[in-house]
Amino acid sequence: MVALSFLAASGWFLATHARADAHWPQWRGPHANGSLTQGHYPAKWSADQVRWKFELPGKGGSSPIVWNQSIFLATPAEGEDAILALDLEGKQRWIKKLGKESPPKHRTLGSSCNSTPATDGRSIFAYFRSGRFVSLGLDGSVKWSQDLSARFGPEQLFWDQGSSPVLTEREVILARMHQGDSWVAGFDKVSGEMKWQVKRNYKVPAENDNGYTTPVFFEHRGRKAFAVWGADHLTAHSADDGKLLWSCGQFNPEGTGYWPAIASPILTGQLAIVPVGRDDRPGQARVHAIRLDGAGDVSGSHRVWKRDDVGVFVATPVEFGGRVLLLRHRGEVVCLDPATGKTRWTGEFPRGTASYYASPVVANGILYAAREDGVVFSARVGDSFEFLGEQPMGERVLATPTPALDRLFIRGDKHLFCIAK
Repeated sequence: MVALSFLAASGWFLATHARADAHWPQWRGPHANGSLTQGHYPAKWSADQVRWKFELPGKGGSSPIVWNQSIFLATPAEGEDAILALDLEGKQRWIKKLGKESPPKHRTLGSSCNSTPATDGRSIFAYFRSGRFVSLGLDGSVKWSQDLSARFGPEQLFWDQGSSPVLTEREVILARMHQGDSWVAGFDKVSGEMKWQVKRNYKVPAENDNGYTTPVFFEHRGRKAFAVWGADHLTAHSADDGKLLWSCGQFNPEGTGYWPAIASPILTGQLAIVPVGRDDRPGQARVHAIRLDGAGDVSGSHRVWKRDDVGVFVATPVEFGGRVLLLRHRGEVVCLDPATGKTRWTGEFPRGTASYYASPVVANGILYAAREDGVVFSARVGDSFEFLGEQPMGERVLATPTPALDRLFIRGDKHLFCIAK
């Protein structure tokens, strides 16, 4: 489990709750590392053994989040952006339509709601492709709503928006990285007022300024901070006001183009493990490890190791038990020692014609990986890789699975599935 200093996106207070897996409040879970260490989760199942499935009003790449006994999901509904709330038995509590959706550019892989909401247990914060940025109460009431596309212009991306909001005690932080004026900003959680904005513009090869990653929190010299990966740079900022603490470049010295930042970094110890390039093209995947304790330009001083023989494309890595797991684009799993970058072991899921666009998660030692064609694979991971099973869900799966409360929630194109042991 990531150290307490890395608790992210929900005010650093989640560890005070009695059950560690009662919440999955944001993209990549309560510790922003894609894993849980407790609970009882299914090793394998068949499509007719699901606890329940709920027919969704529209297709989305956004993952469900869980707070106590409620599931919240961003979804299109009758041509509008919406948030849907269900109970743990798959019964709809409410759905709140928020206004006209912005249809995706890429109808196969994209959607109007790729960004995963975040909650602090008091409010739900969500961002949509339309530029709509909202805060809702847990009862579905709108606390505030604003149109960032109207305010700042539409995002100029090759694909469809994907960066998710994260939370501090007072603010919701959002990164906007595209072929245009890029920034990261903090908005007051109560009023929605922008409290600070830090520009993040770099001259990079074509498409490399397109960012779909989500900020991740850490502790920098005793103070709360967050890191942002995109535009061939990793930057660290104060969580209080966004002030730039340090910047690291030299991830792409050859100037290779069409390397959008899709997979987010994973933090472990005092290191950021950064996925670079793209694993869907031969020889273009990289992984770098950067120390987090720097100041100023740390490009030449804080790179601990780098690998140019392995990497990912879309799937964000997982940190589990002091290991970093990479899910490669065609189903190979690589376990790295984060301190040295050396491979501890490799495994592989059965090959198919489809690729992996959902990120993997680990729940109490079981790795789940959802392939685009709707097959969800499971494997026991730790000191080795033990393949457990493959489970066809009967429809395409692009969203990352969500484990919580001994249940695995999987969003397909048409349904939300609940699987229990």
